[in-house]
Amino acid sequence: MSAPAPTSNQSPAPEQTFGTAGIAPMDRPSAMTRFFMSIVAWAESLNLKYAKLGNPPVYDTATFPWAAEIEKDYPAIRAELEKVLLRQSELPTFQDISTDVKTISTDTRWKTFFLLGFGVKSEQNIKACPNTWAAVQKIPGLTTAMFSIFEPGKHLPAHRGPYNGVLRLHLGLIVPEPNDKLAIRVDNQVCHWQEGKALIFDDAYEHEAWNHTDKTRVVLFVDFVKPLKSPARFVNWALMNLAIFTPFIKEGLDNHKEWEKKFYAEAEAFRNRPKP
Repeated sequence: MSAPAPTSNQSPAPEQTFGTAGIAPMDRPSAMTRFFMSIVAWAESLNLKYAKLGNPPVYDTATFPWAAEIEKDYPAIRAELEKVLLRQSELPTFQDISTDVKTISTDTRWKTFFLLGFGVKSEQNIKACPNTWAAVQKIPGLTTAMFSIFEPGKHLPAHRGPYNGVLRLHLGLIVPEPNDKLAIRVDNQVCHWQEGKALIFDDAYEHEAWNHTDKTRVVLFVDFVKPLKSPARFVNWALMNLAIFTPFIKEGLDNHKEWEKKFYAEAEAFRNRPKP
C-alpha cells in the first residue's frame, strides 16, 4: 500500500515551525551564509502560502503519478544497492559528508551513497548505479538522490529539514521485520516503509526515524522541488540555486569528492592486484 494521505479529522491543519527544540541552529560566520539565512524564513512563508498541493506532512503518493513508475523500478534499484552494500563498511556516514548533521547524528550507523547532492552529480556513483540514476530522472525537480542506510539500532532524533522548498521521497529497498520496530514519524503521523513502495513527505515538519531491528534498513532517499505557484516558484528557484554557494553545502560537496576519490582508488587497486 502507498503512504496514507492525511486523514480528514486532523484539525486544525499542521503548522510548520522554524526550529527544533533541543537542537542548536547552524552557526556559520560568513557574510554569504548570514545573507542566505536572512531570506529563508521569508521564502518559507511564501512557499506555505503558494503551495500547489497544500502543505500536508505526508502526501498520498497518487498525487504524484511518477511515483508509481519509480516503484516499478524497485527490482533494478535493489540489485544495484546489493552491489553497493558489498562495501558497506567503507561507505561514509552522513556527517562525514555534511558536518552540520552532527547536531542530530554522531554515531556510524547512518551511512550514505550519493548519486546527486544539491544538483551536483557523483559521476562515479552514477556509473555504478545506472538503473537507479535512470529511475530518478523521472522525478521533476530532482535535487538530491542517494541510498540512505540505517544500520541496526539507529535512531535519528526529532528534527526538521533546513528548508521547505523541497519534498522528500523514500522508496523502501531493504525493510527488515518486525514492522513495529522500524518507522518514521512526520509531525503526528507514524509511517512504516515497505519494500518497493514510495513514501512522500515534507521534511520541514518535525520528524524522526528509527531502526530498532537487528538488520540494516535502506531506502532510496530523494529530494525534489515542491510544486509551487508564482511568485513562490521563482523565489524558490533562485534560493535553490544560491544554496550551492553557502559554505556548509560547498563543504559537503568537497567532502564527498574526497571520499569518492579514495573509495574508487581502492577499488581500482584491488582490481589491479597481482594474481597469485
